[in-house]
Amino acid sequence: MNTLLVFAAGVLLRLIVPLTVTALIVYILHKLDARWQAEAENEHAALVKDEMPCWKEQGLSMNEINLRSAINNQPCWQAHRLANGYLREQCLDCEAFLSAPLPAPKHSHIHL
Repeated sequence: MNTLLVFAAGVLLRLIVPLTVTALIVYILHKLDARWQAEAENEHAALVKDEMPCWKEQGLSMNEINLRSAINNQPCWQAHRLANGYLREQCLDCEAFLSAPLPAPKHSHIHL
């Protein structure tokens, strides 16, 4: 009887306990991953801007587009960038984008 009890204790310690601890770790990591996935989806949803309709597609005139750009402190193609930061394809051919003035370079050196 004593031998059977020692054998059962050995099996419990060598197999059941490590398997239980491993299953518990897997469960905890699965819950943590699910939480991180939900946080990433919420953050992505906050960053996505390409759901906004183009101002030109809304039928706004160039004057109205320029006015909105002045109010927002950024041109329409900046306000409607894709989630990855790229410009939309339709912005590259839009007259608002093509007629925009080029930004002036900033000089950091000092003339003596």
